[in-house]
Amino acid sequence: MTHLQGQERATYVQGMFDRIAGRYNLMNRVMTGGQDLRWRRFVVQKARLQPGQRLLDLATGTGDIAFEALRQVPGVEAVGGDFSVGMMKVGQGLPLGDQVDWNAADALNLPYKDEAFDALTAGYLMRNVIDIPRAFAEQKRVLKPGGRLVLLDTAPPPNNILKPFIVFYLRYGIPLLGRIISGNSDAYQYLPESTQKFKTPNELASLMREAGFGSVAYKTFMFGTAVVHWGEKQA
Repeated sequence: MTHLQGQERATYVQGMFDRIAGRYNLMNRVMTGGQDLRWRRFVVQKARLQPGQRLLDLATGTGDIAFEALRQVPGVEAVGGDFSVGMMKVGQGLPLGDQVDWNAADALNLPYKDEAFDALTAGYLMRNVIDIPRAFAEQKRVLKPGGRLVLLDTAPPPNNILKPFIVFYLRYGIPLLGRIISGNSDAYQYLPESTQKFKTPNELASLMREAGFGSVAYKTFMFGTAVVHWGEKQA
């Protein structure tokens, strides 16, 4: 599926997330051994939100990062944007679901005014967009000067002694789990493939800087296959 390009790929990804929405959270817990919860907490910490500030959680899915922000920072205004309506419908029925402002949103053409948010978070967005520079331009547009951008995504396995084992898990373990838990092995074949073909952490950090974000840094997790990037919109 990663051979798809342009709008064809975007349409496939949108339908894929709608299909797996009901078991998405469970699969994330199983695939990562529950570590994804810790990564999301770290994302919100790096967003440095204050009560009364406005957060856009882009590619919000079922709202995990938005919910974590509401738990960590009472009084924050959380907006969740995603192009998968199916995922957001699941999130609306979860605890705190009624405290998020859910919006249908295309990451390449965000339906928000300029400088509307104090922080923008996104989980597993960038490896799925068909135009990374355009996505960064839109994120920068809707952030206030000095606003924080924090991204959680996967990364290709680094070249070390563990790489063969990680690649085996990506190619065979995750699709098997997807078939057992979600009944959809195709989606969980696409996700590992997109991970292996995605930018390295250094490459994505460089693209953030080229887009006009400053103080860019990142931290890797889970043997280098998960990464959180952060930066600020320069005034």
